[in-house]
Amino acid sequence: MSPQTETKAGVGFKAGVKDYKLTYYTPEYETKDTDILAAFHVSPQLGVPPEEAGAAVAAESSTGTWTTIWTDGLTSLDRYKGRCYHIEPVAGEDSQWICYVAYPLDLFEEGSVTNMFTSIVGNIFGFKALRALRLEDLRIPPTLSKARLMVCISVY
Repeated sequence: MSPQTETKAGVGFKAGVKDYKLTYYTPEYETKDTDILAAFHVSPQLGVPPEEAGAAVAAESSTGTWTTIWTDGLTSLDRYKGRCYHIEPVAGEDSQWICYVAYPLDLFEEGSVTNMFTSIVGNIFGFKALRALRLEDLRIPPTLSKARLMVCISVY
C-alpha cells in the first residue's frame, strides 16, 4: 500500500484539519419555533469526544459536505448549518449519547419531504467518527407541516 492509502490500527478517527465542534457544536444556541429538531442516539468511535461526534452529525447532515467555492462569500453558513445544541449521556450506557441537532427550514427545498429526510438521515449512518447512530426523534415545526409539507400526512 502507498503511504496515502495505508491504514494504521490505533491511529483513530481524524475529522479533518478543523474539528467539526468549532463550527457545528453550539451549546449556547436557543432553538427557534421554526427549527426542525432531531435527537440522535450516538456511539462515537474510541477517542472521539461526544461534542465532536454530535457536531459531526450536525455537519454531515447539513452543510459539512458542501464544496468550498468562490461564491461561499455570497452564502451565509450560519443561515443554513445544522447545530448540535445539546448532548446528554444515555443512562446506564457507557460511551453513548443523545445529541440534539437543530436544522433551519431554509436548509431544505420547500415542500420536499424527500429532500428533508435525505439530508437528515441520508449518508450519515456510515460516518467513520461513529460506531453506531440512530435517529430517535424528529420534531417538524407546525409551520412546515401545515404550510409546506402536507404530504407528511401520508408518511408514518
